Amino acid sequence: MKRNVFLTIALAASVFVSCGGQKESMESEHVMETAPTIELKDFFKNPEKTSYQISPDGKYYSYLAPYESRKNIHIENIESGETKRVTSQTDRDIAGYFWANNEQLVFMRDDGGDENWYLVMTSVSTGDEVPLTKMEGVRSQIIDALEDIPSQMIVGLNKRNPQFFDPYRLDLNTGEMTMIAENPGNITGWMTDHEGKLRVANTTDGVNTSILYRATENDAWKTVITTNFKEGISPSFFTFDNKNVYATSNIGRDKQAAIIFNIETGEEIEELYVNEHNDVSGISYSKKRQLITSARYTAEKSERHFFDAESEATYARLQKELAGYEVAVTSVTDEEDKYIIRTYSDRSLGA
Repeated sequence: MKRNVFLTIALAASVFVSCGGQKESMESEHVMETAPTIELKDFFKNPEKTSYQISPDGKYYSYLAPYESRKNIHIENIESGETKRVTSQTDRDIAGYFWANNEQLVFMRDDGGDENWYLVMTSVSTGDEVPLTKMEGVRSQIIDALEDIPSQMIVGLNKRNPQFFDPYRLDLNTGEMTMIAENPGNITGWMTDHEGKLRVANTTDGVNTSILYRATENDAWKTVITTNFKEGISPSFFTFDNKNVYATSNIGRDKQAAIIFNIETGEEIEELYVNEHNDVSGISYSKKRQLITSARYTAEKSERHFFDAESEATYARLQKELAGYEVAVTSVTDEEDKYIIRTYSDRSLGA
């Protein structure tokens, strides 16, 4: 009986080999097409234009583009189409930038690659540049651009201790900087309210995470809640009365949900949205209308749960007009009447 089984297998194998050889012979009769050669540099080259943003008043859009082989800020007048280069850096690419107000842009740079990054403000009309945080051996970082307060921003400086960044309030008109908190070394993030006051901090010891809170910038910090690696809460932004915060949290539940959190007592006030299958990754809001618009989560692709009918209608229009792509709002005017939309998909870098 075993012999018959082996014989059957051997016969099947011989048929398989015979068919395979016939298939190979048939394919050899066709002329094979040669795949095009793609140069290696095409896989690594930077895009000609990137980092698009729109000015707060909607008069210009800006972007980074090469000048003397280095990325520099350019702007285009939306109405006239006139373009203009604003910066002229030739030693290093501009690492990042943002609109401070309608007339001024702020960007980060270092000198000769020393990585002591500092902020520089430049005028859209004149191109004049003013170093804001340049100090010997000091590195800068942006904590909050304070979009609602065009004359100020909050920066982090490792001036006091090279290992830690303390937050400073920077006056863009005078250049004056005032320390508004001290980082003992375990603070990993800060959050301001809608008036630009620094009132929330996150700390970690590598395992446990705590949220610190203070009612005003003159008050001492107090620990509101401490969580471990199994569950946690992530504040997103203050409610519009600056009393509580919108946050995402998986405390007491299986998935990250969008909630309102009492930042003073450490208690959850209200669950806004939870998805049965996916974690909520973030919450969006309208600065002009002062309401939350959507909660974001990722299923087979990025999805949104809408709290606001106007925002839902806007995204429905975008999905219709840009069918086949996922869309994301990357920049918006103060009046929320002009947007920059980024498209992408699993098969395309989009536009």
